[in-house]
Formats: sequence, structure tokens, C-alpha cells
Amino acid sequence: MGKYDALAALLLEAIKEGGDLKKNDNSIPVGISNRHIHLSQIDLNTLFGAGYQLTKIKDLSQPMQYACKETLTIGGPKGAIEKVRILGPVRSESQVEILQADCFKLGITAPVRLSGDLQGTPGITLIGPQGSILLSQGLMIAQRHIHMTQEEAKHLGVSDGEQVSIQIDGLRGGNYSNVVIRANNTSALECHIDTEEANAMKLASTSKITIIK
Repeated sequence: MGKYDALAALLLEAIKEGGDLKKNDNSIPVGISNRHIHLSQIDLNTLFGAGYQLTKIKDLSQPMQYACKETLTIGGPKGAIEKVRILGPVRSESQVEILQADCFKLGITAPVRLSGDLQGTPGITLIGPQGSILLSQGLMIAQRHIHMTQEEAKHLGVSDGEQVSIQIDGLRGGNYSNVVIRANNTSALECHIDTEEANAMKLASTSKITIIK
């Protein structure tokens, strides 16, 4: 084998090894969520006017999800929080996801729930430029969870609905438990936690986590 043939063989082997490492990489990117609102079209009409359409300003990591230009004020028995961002697209039912500290300002206790699990949650007042609404339910603190496809779930050895723990590296790192797997074929791989949880362990949008059991 000549000098250049040997170099080519080494390069091919390095590429192969790199590919294997990538295939075996079990790290998961992190998405950090602040308080936000999902609206039904009916409630959107009441708050902004009949036939109103949301204005997309930025795509989010999950397919078809986006941040909107529009914001609302949310109000509770003791106080209000202004400029809470709406996320699109519209849903069948409105939902408001807040932080634990927001409960003290609003004067209301919100349960920890997965998105869409609204039964038994408290309501909240939404105030928009054209009207206001008192939701009968829909206020929650988001439970930490991981989005992934069914194929990724198989690779990571987990299943939809399973609760796992995650490991976070770094000086303020540690473990979070009760992280729910949300596996379907319309998701992008990402662990979702809120800003309070991220700040506690000094996580950033560039951070990655790993699943532990």
C-alpha cells in the first residue's frame, strides 16, 4: 500500500468511527420555556377581534410551532402579569403555562401538568386589546418532558408516557426526576423545562442532557 493509500484508509476509518460515535450519542438538546399562552380561535376572536390571525415572528424547535407577535395580560385574585407571549397555532382549547413564582404574584395555585391535561386546573383572566375572558380552566405549570420520535425512543430505550430522570452536567448540575417521555412521529428531539428549572442548574439553550434510569 502506497503512502497516499494508507492516508486515505486512515481517513476513511476516522470518518467511520466519527459516525459510530454520533450514532451512539445519547445526549438530548434542551428547550427552555418562559410563561406563555395557547389560544383557541374562539378566544382569539374575543381578545383581538373577529377573524383575527396570529402573527408569526419566530419558528420554534417543534414542527409547526411558533412564537407570535401578540401578547396578553393575565390576571389573578392578587395581581397581573403583562406581555405574556402567545404561541401558535391555535388549539381546540386555551391554555396558560406559568412559572411557580408567578403563582404568588397572581394569588392562585397552579398544578404541574403536561400540556393538554386541563381537567381540574384553575381558570385565569386573559386581557387583550379588544376584550377579556375568564377561562374556567387551563392554568398550569408545565411538567418537564422530552419530545422525541418513536424511533428515537426505541434507540434511547424509553416509551411514550414513561417517566425518567435526567442528568445535567456542570458546576450547578444535578438530576431532575419525573420527566415524561412524549414520543410520536411529529416531534423533534428536545427536553423541555421552564426558566426556573434551567436557572437552578445554569442551563442554556446550547446545553444537553442525558437520560438516566
